[in-house]
Amino acid sequence: MIVKMKFLSITGPKADIDRVVNEYLSKYEIHLENALSELKDVKNLRPYMEINPYRKSLEKADAYTKLVTGSPSGQEISLEEALELLKDLDGKLTSIEERRASLASRLEELKKSLRDIEPFVGFDYNIHRVLQFTFIKYRFGRIAKEYYEKFEKFIYDSLDAVFFKCHSDDSYVWGVYFVPSGLSKKLDAVLSSMHFEQVYMPDSYNETPEHAAARLNSEIQTVSQQAAACRSEASQLLQQEKEKLFAARERLSSLSTGFDVRSLAACTTQESQSFYILCGWMSEEDAAAFEKEVAEDKDLYCIIEDDHHSLAGPPPTKLKNPRLFKPFEMFVRMYGLPSYNEIDPTVFVGLTYAFIFGAMFGDVGQGLCLLIGGGLLWHFRKLDLAAIISRAGFFSTIFGFLYGSFFGFEDVLPALWLKPTESMTTLPFIGRLNTAFAVAVAFGMFLILTSMILHIVNAVKAKDTENTWFDANGLAGFVFYAAVTAVLFLFMTGNPLPAGAVLTVMFVIPLVLVAMKEPLTRLVEHKKEALPAGKAMFFAQTFFEMFEVLLSYFSNTLSFIRIGAFAVSHAAMMQVVLMLAGAENGGSPNWLIVILGNLFVSGMEGLIVGIQVLRLEYYEMFSRFYKGNGREFQPFARKKIQN
Repeated sequence: MIVKMKFLSITGPKADIDRVVNEYLSKYEIHLENALSELKDVKNLRPYMEINPYRKSLEKADAYTKLVTGSPSGQEISLEEALELLKDLDGKLTSIEERRASLASRLEELKKSLRDIEPFVGFDYNIHRVLQFTFIKYRFGRIAKEYYEKFEKFIYDSLDAVFFKCHSDDSYVWGVYFVPSGLSKKLDAVLSSMHFEQVYMPDSYNETPEHAAARLNSEIQTVSQQAAACRSEASQLLQQEKEKLFAARERLSSLSTGFDVRSLAACTTQESQSFYILCGWMSEEDAAAFEKEVAEDKDLYCIIEDDHHSLAGPPPTKLKNPRLFKPFEMFVRMYGLPSYNEIDPTVFVGLTYAFIFGAMFGDVGQGLCLLIGGGLLWHFRKLDLAAIISRAGFFSTIFGFLYGSFFGFEDVLPALWLKPTESMTTLPFIGRLNTAFAVAVAFGMFLILTSMILHIVNAVKAKDTENTWFDANGLAGFVFYAAVTAVLFLFMTGNPLPAGAVLTVMFVIPLVLVAMKEPLTRLVEHKKEALPAGKAMFFAQTFFEMFEVLLSYFSNTLSFIRIGAFAVSHAAMMQVVLMLAGAENGGSPNWLIVILGNLFVSGMEGLIVGIQVLRLEYYEMFSRFYKGNGREFQPFARKKIQN
């Protein structure tokens, strides 16, 4: 059901807005509207412009609490204590972060130096001494492997130079070459043409590359430990203050939420005094309690509006359904929330979805598994879908008794109603037909008529003349479809049909009303020019629209035959499982195949049936009476804001 709403306008001195929010509004669920948009007829309104002073502190508190483990303990803290705590933590954490950043920078330098020196570990000579050579030039670097092979094969022997190979991989060769000073330019040019990449070695290694690499590794380990210690220190600092930190976040969150009310408020000035104006929606129960509580407050004025039509927008939708049906709100929300004046279809969906699922998936054993499994999953995880599965499993169990099916075994329980694969009925002009199919179509016609009634109720509530009287799902369409249903029932059961005049009234007149719904609506509403100017085009269009209406009646009705089809297919699939298990003739079955087959059928067919039932809900029923154009009721705060 949809909770009845009241529209409130709350006014008081501008400086008093925080007190009102903290003392009154925080106790109730109120869906605030933008006062400037809702109160367009009020003159001299201006926005309430102030910057939230708590937002930055709240963002900092949120960031800090994400770094600690645990949950709030309910501890309370004052605003001053919260701000002082954040200031103290910010100072300490900033100092720690500066040290950590400096260590991180030093760590990157050491890693780069290690990457440069590691390829030359095979060069067993003091680097500082090499850098002091005067008459011999040197170059540390790397060359692509293919060029090194060419250099070694065709050039190396013709040069007065020495190339000391240190390391190689699949792509490069690292090494040092030495050449007399006078020949260095020539060799540099040759190697440059072969893409030799020079590595510049700093004059800070008074040791061999191997010792330098070992020292760098040791320094990297030390600096890494120091950086980790900084992170650990920051984490311990936050963990020590976590209780106060959670309390500070809660305090700032409450105050920030309360302050954000200003973005929806408006201001006005009367006789040099400024007033705020807040407006929004409350449930009737909350509105009555709020009005009673503020009755003695001289600085607060509250006006409750009962006429929703005088407001700029419709009320928001707040659903309140019995616990048994509440999980089915998920399906309603997937299609769209009902508007405030629409019927909430949650109970209708809950009953029809679970019932149809059970009819299509009737098995005592599998139904009990769905019932218990869904119930346990909902109990521990609170998943709406699990609760829906549990309720659907209840009806699967009931239909399992009606079908006499227990984990696919058809001879364990007696069928209280019929066997889907065996029961047949004889119908005029059709012959022998599976009973499940005939019952499914009859049940579908009942659901279509029910959907039409809901459509008429919605149209009456919306004061929509066309949809109430002349629409294909309105009263005219209902009379026509009900007449077709009644005539088919009489014909199939061998009863005499009504006279031709009665059939004409029941069939022809409703169809004429549906065909002429637009002109008739204009006549009822006393509008000029009932028929459009292009009458020929109007009647041609009407003819094809009526053909589409009749076709939709027929196709929508036949769509429900899938209920019987899935009941039959479920029984047939389980017969195949038992046949594979060797139990079709009463023999000793292979229980492993029976168990795996039941799991497979329950999973695969359960999913398919669930989707097919939802399709029937949306396309064959919802499309007839439900729009789902509502907007959700969203209270600005769900917790009381402490002082």
